[in-house]
Amino acid sequence: MNVRILIVDDEEEFTTQLAERLSLRGYYVSTCFSGEEAVETVKGYNYDVVILDVLMSGIDGVEALKQLKEINPLLEIIMLTGNATVESAIEGMKLGAFDYLMKPTKTDELIGKVNKAYARKAEQEERIRQAKVNEIISSPRSVFKDDKDDN
Repeated sequence: MNVRILIVDDEEEFTTQLAERLSLRGYYVSTCFSGEEAVETVKGYNYDVVILDVLMSGIDGVEALKQLKEINPLLEIIMLTGNATVESAIEGMKLGAFDYLMKPTKTDELIGKVNKAYARKAEQEERIRQAKVNEIISSPRSVFKDDKDDN
């Protein structure tokens, strides 16, 4: 399983250490140090899971979550939060975050959440693939359907 993870946190030392811990466990990990950078990065690469800090300078985690989900609705996002921002993490969950964890988090707990988030994304992608296959099987000519032709 080559899970592609993006860690987004403006605390560079924390981000680097977390990326190293996940990389050592076989995950493909990239890092960003702002919500703006994360949005631009996700536009150019298909990540499976984003680990996103709630409290950052610039656009915060909740706003970054909204923008990331607009770019890739199937992207699973795990929010990281300190005590002062639990409400923001809960708001993030309402906006489509997979889950949230309190900082500092135990590596094993985070890995469990990452694996569950990845499994959910993979399941959703498989359902979409299966629906497309079923459409083609039931109507092979649909493959040639012109989008301008709604008849």
